Amino acid sequence: MPIPMPVRRLAPLALVATALVPVTPRPSPAQTLAPLAHESFTLPNGLRVILAEDHSAQVVTVNVWYNVGSRNERPGRTGFAHLFEHMMFQGSDHVAKGDHMGLVQRAGGTMNGSTADDRTNYYQSLPSNRLNLGLWLEADRMRSLKITKENFENQRETVKEERRLRIDNQPYSGAFFSALTSVFDPNTCFAYAHETIGSMDDLNAATLDDVIDFHKTYYGPNNATLVVTGDFAPAEAKTLIQQYFGDIPRGPTPPDVQCGQPFNPGLQRRSVTDAKANLPAVVVLWRIPEYKSPDWPALELLSTMLGSGESSRLNRTVVREAKAAVAVQVLAGIGPRRGPNVFGTLGIANQGVSPDSVEALLGQQVAAVVRDGVTAAELTKAKNAYKAGKIAELQTSMGRAEALHTATMFLGDSKAVTTDIDRYMAVTIEDIKRVASTYLRPDNSTIVLIKPEARTP
Repeated sequence: MPIPMPVRRLAPLALVATALVPVTPRPSPAQTLAPLAHESFTLPNGLRVILAEDHSAQVVTVNVWYNVGSRNERPGRTGFAHLFEHMMFQGSDHVAKGDHMGLVQRAGGTMNGSTADDRTNYYQSLPSNRLNLGLWLEADRMRSLKITKENFENQRETVKEERRLRIDNQPYSGAFFSALTSVFDPNTCFAYAHETIGSMDDLNAATLDDVIDFHKTYYGPNNATLVVTGDFAPAEAKTLIQQYFGDIPRGPTPPDVQCGQPFNPGLQRRSVTDAKANLPAVVVLWRIPEYKSPDWPALELLSTMLGSGESSRLNRTVVREAKAAVAVQVLAGIGPRRGPNVFGTLGIANQGVSPDSVEALLGQQVAAVVRDGVTAAELTKAKNAYKAGKIAELQTSMGRAEALHTATMFLGDSKAVTTDIDRYMAVTIEDIKRVASTYLRPDNSTIVLIKPEARTP
């Protein structure tokens, strides 16, 4: 199959197509975001397709999410989802090793991939007359990825080096990521009880047959969603999608993922030594529910009020006023999940300050939210920040593609791409107090003290 040539777009046809797009009415004051027009269908082989046409810029994004991440791995064989983020660029029947990137870049586009707990994505944004190239590239590697011993060994070493660079040789990173997974029971919720990047031991133990089996299980069209956004004609896109993807064989049905993680199992406390750290730190983590939970928006807004920006509560009280920490961070979740997640705070102690003191100050601020809630001004500011971020996300074809994927996978409805914001705008001060008292409680927490390695004089 030759590399597809650019599609010649006729200006008069483009003008007619644009004229036929219905004009979205101005939203009423009750609405928060105008609906994002899109359509979806499923090919006979199970590939789900979502098309969102927009002619505001001559750019098109082709974005594939595979329903596989680290949650799908099993004990002793971790890191496979992340390994395939790399393997998927090692060539297919009609694309030589490494040429995927070169073909996209020579066409004036950008591309990449990423791995998370619940999904792996591959995407390219291209000039709109190269839609066929993006679709062809994704279809060719979905159909005929080259999983050879040479490619496997090479990319396994690449992943191991990435782990050394980003986690093992960075201060606090190894201890922090280990803490995030330690809140889950590996016997009942292995899905989230191990690190996405995988362990060195598991990567070393992996065989080519293991990798081939993982690919056969999870990288078929029936386990993927293709989103196309931007400047394209839907009829043309449908023809190309059918031509390139339609005859790819359906794969097996992947096994279900189980996670039986209870809330409030009792306080867990441990300490670790970090040879790369110069100052002690404390990580306090709480278990929280999945992304589609009614409580999620309040928890996400609370994380903004506690730790986002200089005026946030922890930055103001712990860093600037008490000078107990050189930095604090707060997160609500390791990205969206279809299972339990983590609400966390990290404080790096100032010189001469004990991590116990930092822990106490962090705890005081959380207790104040449970007792008194937050102010109306804080909540309004957090909502405005969320809304501004959501509006900015939907301004680009890439942002719209990712938002459509997120709504589909984690909320079960692509229309939630613009309606989910209503959950956030409806959060009240009482909601903030309620979720803080429900989840940010001692018997639902894990506390990890990070100690620098003792230095010899």
